[in-house]
Amino acid sequence: MTAADVRVSFRVVSEWFQPSYTPAYATEGAAGMDLHAAIPAPIQVAPGARVRVPTGIAIQLPERNLVALVYARSGLAWRHGLALSNGVGVIDSDYTGEVQVLLTNFGEAEVVIQPGDRIAQLVVAPIFVAQWVQTDEFHSTGRGANGFGSTGVQTT
Repeated sequence: MTAADVRVSFRVVSEWFQPSYTPAYATEGAAGMDLHAAIPAPIQVAPGARVRVPTGIAIQLPERNLVALVYARSGLAWRHGLALSNGVGVIDSDYTGEVQVLLTNFGEAEVVIQPGDRIAQLVVAPIFVAQWVQTDEFHSTGRGANGFGSTGVQTT
């Protein structure tokens, strides 16, 4: 399957969904598609508050080796401190419920989400289905078990 072959099915699950909210790539080189707030009225998000914003659609990925990832919109994060509560939302291939975006206001001022606002972006990506293999030994690497900060600080 190539990227051009990926067809994601979607269903409208909210009366507040508008056809213009259908996820689409804004530019030829875009990796993500905007997700819109399918809400009947504005949502006020106080500093430190979390909200769950419905998108009005449910999706079905065509195969197990795909995932839909929900990312923050950089403009909202930078200008208003509005970002995903869970860092990145993961929509598994077997989830067919409504896509909802979990947002937290990390800023200092209230943010108002209006109906139809672009609130996040969706990226469909391939994944590898891992098979766990227990072993008593790993092959040697340059880093080994050295963890946090073990590679030092690079200066230019």
